[in-house]
Amino acid sequence: MKTDAEIRRDVELELQWDPGVDDKKIGVIANNGVVTLTGEVPHYAARWAAEDAAKRVNGVRAIANELKISMPLTGVRTDTDIAEAAANTLRWHVSLSDSQIKPVVKDGWVTLTGKVSFGYQRTSAENAVRHLMGVKGITNSILVSSPVNVSDVKQKIEEAFKRHAILDAKDIEVKVDHSTVTLKGHVHTWQELDDATRAAWAAPGVANVENRLTIQ
Repeated sequence: MKTDAEIRRDVELELQWDPGVDDKKIGVIANNGVVTLTGEVPHYAARWAAEDAAKRVNGVRAIANELKISMPLTGVRTDTDIAEAAANTLRWHVSLSDSQIKPVVKDGWVTLTGKVSFGYQRTSAENAVRHLMGVKGITNSILVSSPVNVSDVKQKIEEAFKRHAILDAKDIEVKVDHSTVTLKGHVHTWQELDDATRAAWAAPGVANVENRLTIQ
C-alpha cells in the first residue's frame, strides 16, 4: 500500500507529465488515499484534465476537485460567442448531428437541454462543449428518451463488462430500475471504475447511472 506522501508525489508527477495540464498553480493534498486538488487553472477544460490525471495514479481512492478557474483576458468570450460556438460544435459532432440539444449560456456557464436516445450521447455533448474557449462551467440537463427492457439492459451491460479486457467485473453487481442503472461492488482502479460507467451508459435507454463502486 502506498503512503499518502507517495500518492501525493505521484499525482504531482502525473500533473507535470500531462501536457494538457498547467500544474504551476495546482496544489495536491492526500489523506487516506483521498486526493484534494487546490489552486487555480486558466480554463474549464484544464480543471477536468487535472482530475483525469489524478485518477490515473494508483492508490487514489477518491478525488475532491477544488480547483478554481482564473481565466486570462485572452480566454474571455461573450455569452453570444460561446452559445454560437457550442451550437456549431454540437451540430458538427458525428454522434449528435441528429439530436435536438440546445445550449443556453449565462455568464460563461453553459446549460445543455434536449433529448437523446443514448446515454453516451449525453456525455459526448458535455465533453464537446467542455473544451470551448470562455466556458466556466456546464450543467447537463439532457434527457435520455428511449424504450427500456430492464432484463435486456442488464444482460447487455454484464456482457459488455465481460468483453472489456481492462475491467475485472467479477465483483460488480448491476441493478436496473426503469431507466436507472446502479453499479455496486468494488474495482481495483479509477480506470476500471470509469470503464464500468462508460459501459453502463452505452446501453440503449439508460437515462441515469448511479455508480456506487468503491476502489480497493
